[in-house]
Amino acid sequence: MNKKKWIRIVSIYSIIYTVITLLNSVLYLRNGIYEDPSGNWHELDRAMILLIGIAAFELCTNLPVKPLALRYLIAYIPSQLLAFAYVWFCGLREPLAKTAYRDIWINFTSLFVLLCIINTVFYVFKKKRGQKGEKK
Repeated sequence: MNKKKWIRIVSIYSIIYTVITLLNSVLYLRNGIYEDPSGNWHELDRAMILLIGIAAFELCTNLPVKPLALRYLIAYIPSQLLAFAYVWFCGLREPLAKTAYRDIWINFTSLFVLLCIINTVFYVFKKKRGQKGEKK
């Protein structure tokens, strides 16, 4: 991978991590909670789960599989399983919330779907733009 691709990946990771962390903090403050009850481990866990998702997404956008939906599915299934495994290992460190697996499924899946939608829009736009260039 070239330098431009690495900069793009790190930028996407940093932006998403920052937005998620800020949103989490705002929601806590809105509910009258002034400190993250899960502490620093929660921040590190968030960073690892996001790393799993971003890495899987970047891999899937480079797969030579033609139907875009199949490409996303091929990347989603193992990465979601890896996220579940990470949550399980976190349970060895401290007790998990009763909804830990449901929460990771909802959060991971919604972020993955959002990235897929954004990527698909860029893919379609790029494809249409390329077709217009060929017609001239």
